Amino acid sequence: MEARLQKWGNSDGIRIPSSILKSLNLKTNDKVDLIQEHDKIIISKQTKKHKTLEERFEEFNKLPDEEKGSIEAFDWGEDLGKEKFN
Repeated sequence: MEARLQKWGNSDGIRIPSSILKSLNLKTNDKVDLIQEHDKIIISKQTKKHKTLEERFEEFNKLPDEEKGSIEAFDWGEDLGKEKFN
């Protein structure tokens, strides 16, 4: 199938026929992977692994490692009210 590069803002774009999008179950704003291999561009559907709630919390605001002595480097900012940190 032949396609044409067209100007799209400061970039160029290619329109992908709806029949191909439907067969791959791709919709507007879905993420895809682009890989350049020599003179080819490979577009593939991203396989999205849904993270569990526990996995999301593991990545959320990790504190520095206290055992390595880097906890002092973490700055909570100045006290603004009647907070007490022991």
